[in-house]
Amino acid sequence: MTSQTATQPRVVPTPFHSRTSAACKTNLWARWAGYTTVDIYENVELEYFAIRNSATLFDVSPMTKYRISGPDAGRYLNRLVTRDLSKLSPGRVTYAAWCDDAGHVLDDGTIFRLGEQDYRLCSQERHLPWLTDSAIGFDVTIEDETEAVAGLALQGPTSCAVLKRMGLDGIERLRPFHMTEVDGALTVSRTGFTGDLGYELWVEPGRAEELWDRIVEAGALHDLRPIGSRALNMARIEAGFIQTNADFVAGEQALRGTRGRSPFELGLAWMVDFDKGHFNGRRALLAEKQHGSRRCLVGLDIEGNKPADAALIYHRKRTDVGHITSAMWSPTCKRNIALASLKTPYGTDITDDLWVEIYVLKELKWDKVMVRCKIVERPFYNPPRRWATPAPDF
Repeated sequence: MTSQTATQPRVVPTPFHSRTSAACKTNLWARWAGYTTVDIYENVELEYFAIRNSATLFDVSPMTKYRISGPDAGRYLNRLVTRDLSKLSPGRVTYAAWCDDAGHVLDDGTIFRLGEQDYRLCSQERHLPWLTDSAIGFDVTIEDETEAVAGLALQGPTSCAVLKRMGLDGIERLRPFHMTEVDGALTVSRTGFTGDLGYELWVEPGRAEELWDRIVEAGALHDLRPIGSRALNMARIEAGFIQTNADFVAGEQALRGTRGRSPFELGLAWMVDFDKGHFNGRRALLAEKQHGSRRCLVGLDIEGNKPADAALIYHRKRTDVGHITSAMWSPTCKRNIALASLKTPYGTDITDDLWVEIYVLKELKWDKVMVRCKIVERPFYNPPRRWATPAPDF
């Protein structure tokens, strides 16, 4: 007889587990792509404020990483994603999304061009079968190197100062979405998921603990703090970033055809380049552009200070026009903000007299409140230091 535990999915520690587990005082953990990761180390508020005021460490090792190389690597990737990669030069990183034939987003992520014929695709979900099937006719090699690459996100205003204290001279000149190699063993990219000044550092797993210790030692005078997924989620909402299976259902996982979302419906129209030639989902996206989208993703400013997680949105308090996908009270912006999916023409042609239905728990009793909301531009938070080159010291 097979035990219940034997049938559970395998969950493994990341290469930084000896360090993250020692620092995790709450013992609150989360699953991410088959790995155990910290949800909260000590206090989610302190971790959030560290992102915006000092420096933070977040373990990104569970991120799925595919090495794509060969003579057709560039042409193959350009065939997969919606944006034009032909201008992506070695040493650069770009944000991209890829769709199925129905034009529904399968996932989004980053593409690193490591060399002339060498790329790394990073994403939240796993896509190896789809990537392999899509490679028919292309001279490429696709390798899942998720377990072969450990990663740390160093984010916050003092992150550049920490790297300089580590001895990475000249790192302040690294521009956003660029990367550099240090001594052939460490790759540093100016990327991240916080919407702030920040970097991601990539090493082989055998060097993971050494890298953690070096960063922690260098960050001692800069109030460096490890953060969990809860604080990171707050930062990414402020930055207006969408997240797979939070703000949209990945195309391969949608059980109903109407649940998938196109780039146009997720605010990613700027990443769809019809002039570059054929790509996955192009025909469906052309038709959608001509006939209009069913939904749109918008940023909301909501009255009051009660987060509107999963709340419904109404027009004139009567007509159900959409729902909240991500929400929070922003301590930095001092606003009640949210990302929301609305049924068009709401959010496009009709933008006024919108209301959010929020249920608030008060001493084991749920109270319903209807509050006004207005559509606002994203990102909600976009500090100049995020884009400044050279990166400033704080």
